[in-house]
Amino acid sequence: MEKKKIKLKKTSKTAVKLKTTVRPKRIKKAQNEVPVEKFGLHNLKAPKGSHKKRKYLGRGPSSGHGKTSTRGSKGQTSRAGRHFYLGFEGGQSPLIRRMPKRGFSSAFKKIYQIINLADLGRISEQNITLDLLEEKGLIKNKLKLVKVLGEGEIKTPITVQAHAFSKKASEVIKNAGGNVEIINPRTF
Repeated sequence: MEKKKIKLKKTSKTAVKLKTTVRPKRIKKAQNEVPVEKFGLHNLKAPKGSHKKRKYLGRGPSSGHGKTSTRGSKGQTSRAGRHFYLGFEGGQSPLIRRMPKRGFSSAFKKIYQIINLADLGRISEQNITLDLLEEKGLIKNKLKLVKVLGEGEIKTPITVQAHAFSKKASEVIKNAGGNVEIINPRTF
């Protein structure tokens, strides 16, 4: 802050002080200050160092990449058409071919959550749905496939919903006077 000098006014013999005022400094705008532009598609730029310059090869000895064009002299890597597959070991039998290969895993294999008739016999309700099975803790996830197998017996008529039933399980349920409802996994 800048202060003004005090001026004295002479009147007769005594000097009287005038009031002093304090003025704040004016902030000057920088002359080279550029207004900030909003970020958008029109002003996108690639980050520095993201694009490398192309290495020009075979353009004479003064370029530094002349004569052998950075490939060295002789050998497989100096020749044209030198393409190697992933895991190439210089002609040695590669690791992927040395490893033993056994078994097969299908991408279309269906993995079912299994329930036996003995488990269903413990439930007192007549209509057994996937929600009820999950609630009782017989299956972990109602969104996955469920299959009912025929181990155990059922004496009361029940209606069971599942994605698959074994032959024995469906026979036992129907003989007891119950119903078997197959849920299509695609519409589920």
